Amino acid sequence: MARTQPRSARQVSPSLVVASVADLPTRFGDFRAVAFSSTPDGKEHLALVRGNVRRARDVFVRIHSECLTGDVLGSLRCDCRDQLIAALEDLARRPTGVLVYLRQEGRGIGLTNKIRAYALQDRGFDTIDANRALGFGDDQRDYGIAAAILRTLGVRSVQLITNNPGKVDGLRDHGIQVTKRIASVTSPNRHNIHYLRTKKQRAGHWLNVGDAPHSAGETPAEEPARAASG
Repeated sequence: MARTQPRSARQVSPSLVVASVADLPTRFGDFRAVAFSSTPDGKEHLALVRGNVRRARDVFVRIHSECLTGDVLGSLRCDCRDQLIAALEDLARRPTGVLVYLRQEGRGIGLTNKIRAYALQDRGFDTIDANRALGFGDDQRDYGIAAAILRTLGVRSVQLITNNPGKVDGLRDHGIQVTKRIASVTSPNRHNIHYLRTKKQRAGHWLNVGDAPHSAGETPAEEPARAASG
């Protein structure tokens, strides 16, 4: 695989450092792992790069926020693991692509508060009201780091795999051109159907979630990205 990043740590900006780079063969395909250290949040983030994306346009990109309970432990309360696997399978079929893995657990509120939110959801709160009851916003994530990572990789424009309009607007607000939005298609289950309906009805996510627990999970597979608000 072509290398476009040095293996030694280097400063990219006052807030972002390329810490290390290595090839990463996976069950989905071969990627290049680029680890970043971030000054603003003090966290480490990761980009899995497929092929040579430097100066490339319309690169297929998934911005995925960390979900330990879903990604690692297989929780059925969300669709995070399903989206992650689908994105990796999709990117592995393409000559170029990037998965940016952000350490923003629980929509940015952290693991402990995420479990606290789960406890409130067990008492009947939805995901948004649970966050608010804990003193947080509906979604605490910031996509400035994702935009900086994509710029560091040399990506010119992206086709973004997401159901979340906030990710499209977030990248555009930080100077990344989103030329197309590609739906992330998953199948709801009885444990996450209310969670998905809340994302659609209260957070405005592009989802087609019916009343049946196993209804289809998405809008048409590809559509132009909407214009940034404002």
